Amino acid sequence: MVGRTRTPGKFVKNFSVISVSEVVRVTLRRRRINRVATISVHTSPLDQPGTGDAGGMNVYIVEVAKRLAALGIEVEIFTRRTARDLPPVAEIVPGVLVRHVTAGPYEELDRADLPGQLCGFLSGVLRTEAMYDPGRYDVIHSHYWLSGQVGWLAKERWGVPLVHTMHTMAKVKNLLLAEGDRPEPKMRVLGEEQVVEVADRLVANTEAEAGELIDLYGAVRERVAVVNPGVNLTVFRPGSKSEARRRLGLARDAHVLLFVGRIQPLKAPDVLLRAAARMLVENPALRSRLVVACVGGPSGNGLAHPSLLADLAAELGVSDVVRLAPPAPQEELADWYRAADLTVVPSHNESFGLVALESQACGTPVAAASVGGLRTAVQDGVSGVLVGTHDPGDWARALGRLVERPSLLDELSANAVRHATGFGWSATAARLVDVYAGAIAQLHRMPVAVNS
Repeated sequence: MVGRTRTPGKFVKNFSVISVSEVVRVTLRRRRINRVATISVHTSPLDQPGTGDAGGMNVYIVEVAKRLAALGIEVEIFTRRTARDLPPVAEIVPGVLVRHVTAGPYEELDRADLPGQLCGFLSGVLRTEAMYDPGRYDVIHSHYWLSGQVGWLAKERWGVPLVHTMHTMAKVKNLLLAEGDRPEPKMRVLGEEQVVEVADRLVANTEAEAGELIDLYGAVRERVAVVNPGVNLTVFRPGSKSEARRRLGLARDAHVLLFVGRIQPLKAPDVLLRAAARMLVENPALRSRLVVACVGGPSGNGLAHPSLLADLAAELGVSDVVRLAPPAPQEELADWYRAADLTVVPSHNESFGLVALESQACGTPVAAASVGGLRTAVQDGVSGVLVGTHDPGDWARALGRLVERPSLLDELSANAVRHATGFGWSATAARLVDVYAGAIAQLHRMPVAVNS
């Protein structure tokens, strides 16, 4: 240990004993939020969203961290090291560091295997903090239940509050399982219950999610804060549909239905393909112009059948209208949204649905399942439509009505942009700062200033 060693319950620095209570006093003297320790065990913010375990949570962590840094609050993101050549520390932007913690083998692990690595991960997090003066972190923000378990122990050690965002919840997922999907294990349910009990604040993406935390997990209402995620309005913005189609090799007069996301049962891309097959049966003339584009890679349970969409398209006889594309960086993804007539989000559950928001910000309306946070992300009948079932026939009728009414799509498109502009990441970060300050104030029974 550089410059300092620890004994249980105490810090030893320059051979003088400093008690845990002094760490708290250091924080109290500062009375300002200077640095956040963000915990993301199972997926790195540097990973490409849309494949593996990387998705909306990755986007959330990166965008919030950047906005917090712009407010003068430093963010250090702890994530598991999955390759030997990854640097110990990487800077995303000034004020935002990613710390790669060695815990287990240098490879991607299934989430079911990660609980066995939490002890090693926690040790790496605590060792990092121990290299600095007491009071380095003012608050911990953990993401997903595995990170919450690490945050729980770190909060006790450091004497700082734990703010936790679930992103997805086992009890909710198990109530809304896709056909053939596996239920979440009891170990995860128990782990989530423990995190809910110990967290100083729980951040819910929507009022609906807040209700689920309270009703299904017994969360204390006063500890639950609703903070809507945002969208990068600089990257995701309206643009030329014809130019986007030219860059992507799509015909100018095509009817483009777009799916973006990880290929797994929860996201239900099969519903879109089955609906497209129904549409072609009902309107064979549509085949010459219909394009069903799916941008993403296999993930989770989808890894067991990585060729699922290609095989399903062949089985349904729609391979000629289906275009499969790998996960795309944000600039290219924005082109996919602009090129589409409609983005389709048929998920069985979404805590929010960043894809829906990104699409609308680009001026492309959304057809989404009426579940979870999608009811907030999409303004039904205004910026898109919500479909109340996962029956392919219902989706075929809903999509067919929109494809056949370009004037309605134009109206929804204009409204989609207006709706999405109400969700910016800067507003999300500002609201989170309030949540952090409230958690610190309650823990230490004192007012907390934030950087301006």
